[in-house]
Amino acid sequence: MKILKSAVIAFSLAAAMGSFSTAAVAESDPGRASYKPTDVINEVVTRITAAETAINNGAEGDAVVDLIKKASDFIKELNANDKVARYADKARGHLKLAITSAKAANLQEAKQHLAAGKEGVEALKKML
Repeated sequence: MKILKSAVIAFSLAAAMGSFSTAAVAESDPGRASYKPTDVINEVVTRITAAETAINNGAEGDAVVDLIKKASDFIKELNANDKVARYADKARGHLKLAITSAKAANLQEAKQHLAAGKEGVEALKKML
C-alpha cells in the first residue's frame, strides 16, 4: 500500500509539472508593451545617437543625462537569451558610466562611453 501511495503521488506530481509549461503559456502583462529584440536594439541605438547629437550641439549635462538614461532604461526591454543579456549588461554599463561622466559635466568622456555602449548594442544584432 505504501508503494502504491508513493507511486500515485509521484505520478500526479509528474503530470502536474508536465502539463503546464511556463515557457509555453508565458505572455506579457495586458498593459505592458513587448518589443522584438531587433526593435529594442534599433531604438536604443537611436536614443544613443540622439544623446551624441545633443553633446555635439552643446547641450547641458542634465539634458544629456536624461537622453542617456532613456537609452539605458529602454535596453532593459531586451528579452533574448542569456548570452545576449550578458552583453547587453556590458553595454548598459558603458551607458551608466556615460551618465556619471555627464553628471560631472565631462561630456567628452561621456561621448567616449556612449560610443563604446553604442558599439556594444550594435554587436547584439549579430547574436540574435
